[in-house]
Amino acid sequence: MRGNEYKTAIDEDGNHRAAGVEREVPWVAIAPVVHAVRVLERIVPDGHLLFDHNAHHLGQSARDTGSLKPEGVRVRIEAFIDWANQETARHQTGEAIAPDPHGRIGVSRFRRSLAWHIARRPGGLVALAIEYGHLRTAFVTEGYASRSRDGIHELIDIETVRAVADTVADLHDDLEAGAGVSGPAARRAIKAAAQAPRFAGTVITATAARRLLTNEDALLHDNPHALLLCHYRREQALCHRGIERDTPSLDHCVAGCGNVVRTDQHAAELRGRADTLDKRAAYLPQPLAERIRPNVARLRALADQHDQTRITLEKDTA
Repeated sequence: MRGNEYKTAIDEDGNHRAAGVEREVPWVAIAPVVHAVRVLERIVPDGHLLFDHNAHHLGQSARDTGSLKPEGVRVRIEAFIDWANQETARHQTGEAIAPDPHGRIGVSRFRRSLAWHIARRPGGLVALAIEYGHLRTAFVTEGYASRSRDGIHELIDIETVRAVADTVADLHDDLEAGAGVSGPAARRAIKAAAQAPRFAGTVITATAARRLLTNEDALLHDNPHALLLCHYRREQALCHRGIERDTPSLDHCVAGCGNVVRTDQHAAELRGRADTLDKRAAYLPQPLAERIRPNVARLRALADQHDQTRITLEKDTA
């Protein structure tokens, strides 16, 4: 999906172009977002903005130009939260959006909330850059490299550090409670969890984030899709062999990588995933079932390996 860029739209003389220019990089969106955009295209007149002020401010006494103003967007965010909570109550899902202790959610805070959730998914930092549309990149011999470190890059740095801090804090608490870890980087992860700074209740600045991201020993990345943690060290990484990268490619985790760490929770989830696949195979034609069962055995073997090799905080310091 392509759209127009307005904030950075300039002509050949460097003057701002109010009408905008077509984005060089298209948006990559999931199906619900595409459907929502298609609905907006039917709501507004041809050639108008998707969030045209007049089309969405029905019943107003004065006409205006351009898109919805921040106050109008804020009202709609609040209305969305009310609707979502009503649907939660109706379906009894238990996933209501709790009241924010800092007050009503504005546009900038909503933007950061979205960034928080996107950044914590495998490959989420790349998706974050693409979705927010400010990434300027070039394909070079060593990979996909950024030309600048301002704007969205500061947000990415901050969200990366926050995600890493949450992962390290959770591991620290689990280890203190007697949980175990396994994998080639298990002892490194225990040390990182013990020594890493805690950020609860503090504000992380872009400068502090950049400084922390240079400390490989403190970086512990969660990969819920692969059911592992990555205590990244470039020289041991198998996710991008032969490419100089300062961060892991969490969507390309490779078995046997020296950066892998697994927890007791990961082992339980591996068995849970194996049980789900096993039940699914029972209802499939035999050829399909036979393709699934080796994966079931592999998942259970990984869980068993964790149980056999796990170390705890007490064993590591003994």
